[in-house]
Amino acid sequence: MTHPYTDTPHRHRMENPLPARRNVPARAPAALVLTALLAATGCAGRDDDAPAPRTESSSAAPHGYVEGAQEAAEQQSRLLLADPATGDTRVLDLITGKTHEVAPVAGATALTGDGRFGFLPTADGTRVIDTGAWTVDHGDHVHYYRAAIRDVGRIPGGPGTQVRSDTAVTAVTDPAGRVRVHDRTGMERGGPGTPRTLPGTYTGAVVPYGEHLVALSAAADRPRVVVLDREGRRVAAPGAVCASPRGDAVTRRGVVIGCADGALLVRESGGRFTAERIPYGEDVPAAERATAFRHRAGSDTLTALAGARAVWVLDVTDRTWTRVATGPVVAANTAGEGSSLMVLAADGALHGYDIATGERTARTGPLLTGPPDAGADRAGTPLVEVDRSRAYVNDPAGKRVFEIDYNDGLRIARTFALDMTPALMAETGR
Repeated sequence: MTHPYTDTPHRHRMENPLPARRNVPARAPAALVLTALLAATGCAGRDDDAPAPRTESSSAAPHGYVEGAQEAAEQQSRLLLADPATGDTRVLDLITGKTHEVAPVAGATALTGDGRFGFLPTADGTRVIDTGAWTVDHGDHVHYYRAAIRDVGRIPGGPGTQVRSDTAVTAVTDPAGRVRVHDRTGMERGGPGTPRTLPGTYTGAVVPYGEHLVALSAAADRPRVVVLDREGRRVAAPGAVCASPRGDAVTRRGVVIGCADGALLVRESGGRFTAERIPYGEDVPAAERATAFRHRAGSDTLTALAGARAVWVLDVTDRTWTRVATGPVVAANTAGEGSSLMVLAADGALHGYDIATGERTARTGPLLTGPPDAGADRAGTPLVEVDRSRAYVNDPAGKRVFEIDYNDGLRIARTFALDMTPALMAETGR
């Protein structure tokens, strides 16, 4: 299904705007666009919107190339959308405006994205969807890739399973604290592969970081930070305790773990791991503590709900918490680095706030059809996903997704009408 553009095209780090109603990204200089033929082996489907095949005589692959991928001139953003009630699953290509149907995933209890893959825990295991879009960031330059959208299959892990990934491995932690580690190459080739099970059990999600795994010990009341190698052997124990851990995020500064008194920042420098405490600076009631973080990929500014009527903003660089009083809030996020805080409020509108002053700076009209939870499956409520130039808000009851230009007063740039209920949403390609 093709959705008409209602605004200028989606833009990212490489500013190459697309002509309206085009189905391929804009051309870049030949030296930049090094593409490869989609691998016939292991692909479950064909992506007809991928850039033209590589025709250069040189066989050298671009830095960061993955078998079966085609390099593009700009970020290939996509949204993975799912309706747990019906099983309807779609990938919305934000470059072309087209949706791609994926085999149904009924009964999903959550959706976790890692920039390329989507993980949907169900009673029959965790379904893995390769959205066929990702970014390889080398610091001084980046590569943007697209490939076929395909169903990778199922991996063990039902409701309550937590999945965390980096570019090399995916760590799957079940509700009992057991951990299985999947090599990334298996999923990239179209199958889940054979995981290795780590010894012992852990509290909360085990997070890949710096060629290691950051975990919390299984102590029920005072779990401690430990660092494991990829085989599960303990290589460091910074000694920090995290009472009542909830929520985690990977930033450029390290791994952030939410705790009862604030957060811990676990980082590696010169081969040494440390755990630094970032306290709230006040006694925060349990109902108002940060329990789940959201942020733009690559940003060091995190957001989390502070109960029902406020939002926490954690600046990892400055090691500071800011509480922004917003009134009834459904979801929040920010692009970081001086950008405003975006809050999806109970009135169904998206509001912008100056983080430093707490003042509201912008507001859209109502985006949600009915109350915030109307039409949303119990497994998902509306979200605010953010990338380098746009934000995305799903309206489950209205079967729509809104694209917001947050640098232009929260202007609605595009509206995507869907043939399914987007109760769960995750952006990939970033």
